Amino acid sequence: MDGIKAMPFVTEEQLSSKEIKNKIRSECEKLINFCDGEKENDVREGISFFEFEKTLKTLFASFGCLFIQLFLAAGHERLDYSKWTDTNLYYARKNPIARAIKTVFGEVKYWRTYLIRKDNIGNGFHPLDAVLGLTRDGFSPSVMSLVTRLATRVSFKSSVLIYTYFYDWSPSTESIESLVLGIGRNAGNYMEVVDPPEGDGEVLIIESDGKATPTATEEELNKRRGERKGKKTSCCNRHRSKQKRKKSKRKRRKKGDKSKNGRSITIVVMYTLKRGSDGLLHGPINKIVWASYAPRKVMLAWARRQATKRGFPPDTNKRIHIAVDGEKCLKDGFEKLFPHVTFALDIRHVEEYLWKVGRAFFSEGSDELHKEVEELKSMLYEGRSSELISLLKEWYNELSPRAKRDEKRRDILSTTIKYMESRLDMMNYKEYIDEDLPIASGIVEGAARYVVGERMDCSGMRWIPERAEALLHLRCIELNGDWDRFFDWEYGRWKDKLLNEEKVLIRTNEPMELPDAA
Repeated sequence: MDGIKAMPFVTEEQLSSKEIKNKIRSECEKLINFCDGEKENDVREGISFFEFEKTLKTLFASFGCLFIQLFLAAGHERLDYSKWTDTNLYYARKNPIARAIKTVFGEVKYWRTYLIRKDNIGNGFHPLDAVLGLTRDGFSPSVMSLVTRLATRVSFKSSVLIYTYFYDWSPSTESIESLVLGIGRNAGNYMEVVDPPEGDGEVLIIESDGKATPTATEEELNKRRGERKGKKTSCCNRHRSKQKRKKSKRKRRKKGDKSKNGRSITIVVMYTLKRGSDGLLHGPINKIVWASYAPRKVMLAWARRQATKRGFPPDTNKRIHIAVDGEKCLKDGFEKLFPHVTFALDIRHVEEYLWKVGRAFFSEGSDELHKEVEELKSMLYEGRSSELISLLKEWYNELSPRAKRDEKRRDILSTTIKYMESRLDMMNYKEYIDEDLPIASGIVEGAARYVVGERMDCSGMRWIPERAEALLHLRCIELNGDWDRFFDWEYGRWKDKLLNEEKVLIRTNEPMELPDAA
């Protein structure tokens, strides 16, 4: 088994495609003998199935590298360079140049011709890399796609571990972060140019909400970017950590102080509904979610463009229904961009206020509390919101304006009445129920949890918005189920640049520039 593991499948010297083919045939015969155990004194003796399976996995990875080397060598031999040299703009360097590229199977070395410009204007290029779409990043497109996709689901460190479990190697966390920044900066452009989904329904539903993520403070950033002190020797990690804690004591937070330093993300969910033969609206159809640290106006403008693309322009006769929480600025912003739409205030938010009112008058958990709140809620569902507000005002007027025992009740009732009165035009719940339209924004509330919370609001995480924006956009594309189409689009753009003789490097450490509301 040790001899099989050490088989030199991946060659370091330049071989022709014919020589690589012969090597593949020879190594295949060795592999067959290893599995069958007919020759070499039965090398399988004493090998458990687990050991055999692990060895076989390693061998297949080596074979994969060898087949890739064959593909690249054949491409190098068959590529017609005359289309460039016949123009008298280029001449070929005498000896091919070697390059190593990391693939899903492992590192592969190959050789390719370098063309140099005769006029010394600009740099030369490698036609083979341009034709195959291999960038200067040193990774194959499959590796770049997979590790970036993993990073949209789990932390960068976990991405390295998961990738290593399957392929026995992985790009570093720094490489993955730089790939996310490089690929993610074009995700917004993709959403603008991608074709609208097919088979949409006749009713467009838009939901919007916000979710804050923890961001790094200037103090934390300065600490990260400062000079690193040299490592001091100590007996073990445990005592070294104790000494460190003694020297730099953390400030104790006061009551009310928050360490999150949150930065809000605006989330928009868009989908359609189609009315069936039963008279009900069925869906959601072609649901997409998009989120950004950009100002809210930018996200509302994005929703407007997407709606137009999907066949719901500003002058449409089709039904557009928008469900939001209680933030007035959201409703006001949508109203300017979407004339003749209906708005639904998330009924769950109104119910929360009614429960607060009930608890102010009745004991927690009592039958009276449950019965009273259910009666108030029934007025909402029956389309009697104005009547409900009048009832709450009667309760308020019955309270003593001076008695301290009624002070809390007055505050809760006053807040509830003010909240509902200013949003009364969004509380036509009976009408929306009859039309089978959403009266809650549960889908975007869920998106706030699984798009933002599960990846970007975990313990110990601190983000820089201009760097987190790329990851956020890629996560939206992945959760929308559109990753393969997006990466094909991105890969096509790389190839076009390479064929235009540009030097393409996807990895970058430059943060994204967040769009402004101007």
